[in-house]
Amino acid sequence: MWRHPILNVLLLTYILWGAVNWYANRPLRQADGVLAASEPQQVNTESGETVQMGRWTLTIRASYQLTARVLSRERYHFDPMADLAPEDLALGWGPMSDSQILRTLEISQANRFYYWRATAATLIPRESIITHSANTHVIPQNPAIAAALKRLRPGAVVTLRGELVDAVRKDGRWVKTSLVREDTGAGACEVMLVTDVSP
Repeated sequence: MWRHPILNVLLLTYILWGAVNWYANRPLRQADGVLAASEPQQVNTESGETVQMGRWTLTIRASYQLTARVLSRERYHFDPMADLAPEDLALGWGPMSDSQILRTLEISQANRFYYWRATAATLIPRESIITHSANTHVIPQNPAIAAALKRLRPGAVVTLRGELVDAVRKDGRWVKTSLVREDTGAGACEVMLVTDVSP
């Protein structure tokens, strides 16, 4: 082991990074009961107003605000959208903010999708899970917002304000936001330009 001190240092650095990352993102424990009762607030617009974010042009589709529980979060460093939306938040409100319900579900994220699996103990129908949770590609408006988003932990209750947007990159790559809460699968994620983060 001691014949390769550089490898040892790299291994210890990796282990330390993993421990720090786990500690910073460890889930918050919450009591049973609905923690975020209100539905998301959305006002659609056809103004065509655009915002430039680096090599991306954002077209505003709606103003959007929600108070929700963070069900899961996933950071992205190398995928095609990483420079625009460096992380996704799986968010739940109403029954999907209740620990009693969430203990009966398996929740994960990968490849810009949010996944859930009901168990035999799940207390709410599939439709309620779909309409009270969403995967959101979050676009920080500025570095302060980015820092606030990075500090969110699973289990936290947060209020996000901003706009739902469609985005087109200079090379033609694009992503469109969902404007409804009843959809599933590809295209069902909200793409949100976040202008305010508060507990």
